[in-house]
Amino acid sequence: MFRTLDLTKRVFLIGASLFALQALVLFLLGQPLISATGQIKLWVSAVLSSEMSQQLFDWYTFSHIIHGFIFYGVLHLLFPRMSVGTRLLLAMGIEIGWEIAENTPFVINAYREQALAQGYAGDSILNSVMDTVSMMFGFLLARRLPVSFTIGLAVLFEMYVGYMIRDNLTLNVLGFIHHFDFINRWQSGG
Repeated sequence: MFRTLDLTKRVFLIGASLFALQALVLFLLGQPLISATGQIKLWVSAVLSSEMSQQLFDWYTFSHIIHGFIFYGVLHLLFPRMSVGTRLLLAMGIEIGWEIAENTPFVINAYREQALAQGYAGDSILNSVMDTVSMMFGFLLARRLPVSFTIGLAVLFEMYVGYMIRDNLTLNVLGFIHHFDFINRWQSGG
């Protein structure tokens, strides 16, 4: 009982420290705490809005949930004997590392070359932290759901978001690696 309680406390404290580190580094990178409008909204749906990546949730939240699915699966395969709490902390570290990298000038400029991210200025600290929370949700969901259902849900998310905004995790990664003209034309409505 004490070992479990101690492990739970340690996971909570380390997780809270990771969130604090994420917020501090993003602040030092010059990212705003909240949107420039000063408003905090639950959801933003307009992809080309200056509020995208500034509020609690947006279309890219689905990508972060899928990150959680992927991290759970990979870490479960690589470290089957490791506690779920420790694997969750590793997943948080990976996600937070990406969130920090995503808000560096190099990555912001790389995203701006994509059709849907031309005015992208990075995430607000609030949005970035909620992206990590969304990954955690996906991680814990993948722990509870059958593998086939989790994979099906990821495919459904990708198809739905792709249909709704002409972007998703797959297209985002492809666009970051190489600019495909046909994808840029399609995303621009051509």
